Amino acid sequence: MELLKGKVALITGAARGIGKAIALRYAQEGADIAFTDLSIDDNATDTLRQIEAFGVRGKAYASNAADFTQTHETVDIIVKDFERIDILVNNAGITRDGLMMRMTEPQWDVVINVNLKSAFNFVHAVTPVMVKQKAGNIINMASVVGVSGNAGQANYSASKAGLIGLAKSIAKELGSRGIRANAIAPGFIITDMTSVLSDEAKSNWAKQIPLRRGGTPEDVANVAVFLASDLASYVTGQVIHCCGGLNT
Repeated sequence: MELLKGKVALITGAARGIGKAIALRYAQEGADIAFTDLSIDDNATDTLRQIEAFGVRGKAYASNAADFTQTHETVDIIVKDFERIDILVNNAGITRDGLMMRMTEPQWDVVINVNLKSAFNFVHAVTPVMVKQKAGNIINMASVVGVSGNAGQANYSASKAGLIGLAKSIAKELGSRGIRANAIAPGFIITDMTSVLSDEAKSNWAKQIPLRRGGTPEDVANVAVFLASDLASYVTGQVIHCCGGLNT
């Protein structure tokens, strides 16, 4: 259908997992893809190869999303390479789980910096570009635990709740400039991040999900395609849950 033909999408943390799935779906829909990761390793190179197989332009950039200056420099380079940025997906994220009474300051700081500050950095960097274009689309990858909270994940939950607040605020601030902003709240998604869980833990998660299965990165990517396309032209400031009914 090529719902994103002619668009340029910037996706953070897209060498693997959900970010990679979004990059590939966007490419499949005709978008040119710029994506970042901490380093351009074999995973990133393979992702780039798969993107280009759809006949679109793709380029990978080594960038620490939590670094304000480096983020702005990266965005400047991307604009020079692609001439515009139509879609920003703030996907970069990590976990450092632990109970509050045992959580260290570094555990808190690194999750907030990578998950939340990185989104601020990229939104701050692309806003002038999108305002000049009088069009743009920002998607923050939040989580159901950013809505409901979760024991042992205070840092992660807080960072994801922040991404929701950021999206809602940007939607109100920049809507008059033709810029939309939304958040996706995935539930239990089967990725490298969740693969470290025991089979028992995965089974317990599945029992809590009305659809009785974990989601796939492609499930989330399909929601991201909708939000990035003109099909969602009147959708902004919203949180779209992709959780199999977990947060019902």
